[in-house]
Amino acid sequence: MTTENAKIDSDLVRTLADLLNETGLSEIEYDTGSLRLRVARQMSTVVHASSSHAPAAMAAAPAVADAALHPGAVTSPMVGVAYLTPEPSAPNFIKVGDRVTEGQTLLLIEAMKTFNPIRAPKGGVVAQILVGNGQPVEFGEPLVVIE
Repeated sequence: MTTENAKIDSDLVRTLADLLNETGLSEIEYDTGSLRLRVARQMSTVVHASSSHAPAAMAAAPAVADAALHPGAVTSPMVGVAYLTPEPSAPNFIKVGDRVTEGQTLLLIEAMKTFNPIRAPKGGVVAQILVGNGQPVEFGEPLVVIE
């Protein structure tokens, strides 16, 4: 099918885009043999400090890649969307400088409409928060640094 003859099914594109948002995937492909459609979004690991829930200290945070090497880095166990609060009007679970205990909830990751608590693997002080509220995250991406 040539592009001149192809009629784009905008409902299908929207459905696939919604699936990307719900699952946190970076791309999805749909193929029927006569039609092949790929919907993708650019994923980045840039630290955003513009979110109203993002701490001001994030602007001065070192590169995310460097934080991943930190022995106190807490990484994402799944692909999803990070949430720093239990609900939109609630305060953040943690902020930079907070003392946390082992097992304490640091943030939530939504994956497939399930909110998964990410808990502190050890006690310590929150040195950095590397994700913003509502930010998509990848498996193994550093989320928080505890010292």
